[in-house]
Amino acid sequence: MSKEISKTIPEKMTGADSLVRSLIAGGVELCFTNPGTSEIHVVSALDRLPEIRCVLGLFEGVVTGAADGYARMAEKPACTLLHLGPGLGNGLANLHNASRAQVPIVNLVGQHATYHLHHDTPLTSDIEGIARPCSKWLRTSRAPSEVGRDVVEAIVAARSEPGQIATLIIPADVAWSDGGMVAALPELPRPALPAVESIERTAAMLQSGLRTAILISGKALYGRGLAVAGRIAEATGAKLLAPYPVTRLERGAGIAPVERVQYVLEQAVAQFKEFRQLILIGAQPPVAYFAYPGKDSVFTSPECDINTLASADEDLVGALETLETILKPHRSERPSEHFERPEVPSGEITLLGLATAVGALLPANAIVVDESMTSGRGMMAATRGAPPHDWLTNTGGSIGIALPLAVGAAVACPDRRVLCLSADGSGMYTLQALWTMAREGLKITTVVFANRDYAVLKREFSYLGVGNPGRRALDMFEIGRPDLDWVSLAKGMGVPGTRVSSLEGFAGALREGFESGGPSLIEVPL
Repeated sequence: MSKEISKTIPEKMTGADSLVRSLIAGGVELCFTNPGTSEIHVVSALDRLPEIRCVLGLFEGVVTGAADGYARMAEKPACTLLHLGPGLGNGLANLHNASRAQVPIVNLVGQHATYHLHHDTPLTSDIEGIARPCSKWLRTSRAPSEVGRDVVEAIVAARSEPGQIATLIIPADVAWSDGGMVAALPELPRPALPAVESIERTAAMLQSGLRTAILISGKALYGRGLAVAGRIAEATGAKLLAPYPVTRLERGAGIAPVERVQYVLEQAVAQFKEFRQLILIGAQPPVAYFAYPGKDSVFTSPECDINTLASADEDLVGALETLETILKPHRSERPSEHFERPEVPSGEITLLGLATAVGALLPANAIVVDESMTSGRGMMAATRGAPPHDWLTNTGGSIGIALPLAVGAAVACPDRRVLCLSADGSGMYTLQALWTMAREGLKITTVVFANRDYAVLKREFSYLGVGNPGRRALDMFEIGRPDLDWVSLAKGMGVPGTRVSSLEGFAGALREGFESGGPSLIEVPL
């Protein structure tokens, strides 16, 4: 077994005991949970075996979003524990985001006892049907003797490159019955290197002298992978890009600069216009989120030659290292990009001033969780000269991920400061995460940009060429009447909050948040 279990394995073991013991043996240390009656025997097993830390979320979307944030930073899966089909359904939006992030999660869902299902009681549903769209691996355990094997196979599936959601459904009688057995984690499969031809073609493209962009994703955007990609880009003159929906990007002073693909169609087309070649590393060809009448969704020009060095399920870091050995890059004579850290601003609140304050004050080794929507468009530019940090974003487009994602990242990295940037509309989807932040004492500073709008929808309305929104349309986009009071909402869930009215006040609240021993919230009226 990969991890020693603290208690002697009993001669008789329930399915729930074998589930938890096999999770421990498989290296799972965290369970984000919101259980119900059908999961009580799993809860009892977790209660007896302290090797797995349990973190409660008051809504399943917090549970699944936190598991995503944990996986992004820990690079291994946590498990969730959800109650039947409705509980799983409540968590689906952030499971969709996690599936798009390609992160490992072992998603555990309780089911009625097998002999109870034919009664068709109120909570009965097609759990496999609900789970299937976001689960790359899916199974219902049929007997206590199979549960340990099933959960270990779920762990292996979740940790297979590039990372995915594995959902295991556990009927209540399978959990409470004797006959469970602990399964050991086998050696995890190693991702394969791409074909030699792909690597050689990529090398030839980079040596051609044509203007080239390298669009990278996954493990190539941080750590060893990004360092190698940076050396290759500097030596060849290629431009490093990251998809707009980025899972995790390491950035800041001294880190290879990576430009994020633009969200707005025309801006993205202009961004790619200069490139005659595009190399993909763990990424797909860049296209718009949505279709627009009379407009092409593709960002690259028809003349751009696109080549995939490595697909998402291949060894991205190994591919880059092999490419580097072929290119034998020498340090470029052109000066490296250098960005100064801005001064702390003062005066009236502006979006540029808010971004500048974050750029001036962001601590070293921070984790930024960004779902600031329209209000935070300048944040990445303003933080280019900040100390090294990680940047996490919404990968699936389903809003309401920022606060739960911050919870998971903070649990994975308790010694690092987390800055959570959220719009007020998206924050309302999962504001229960504030309670979890307070309960766990997490070092998260949450900034809520309170423009009292779904501002992105106002922009999309005008962009689609249907004129200006009328009163009834505006009532679907504006979230005032009454105005949300984020300071009171935070206080009610145990998080101290403040509302700022100037850039000086914002900078002071940021400093206090970064220095505090627990969570805090800053409301910025816009």
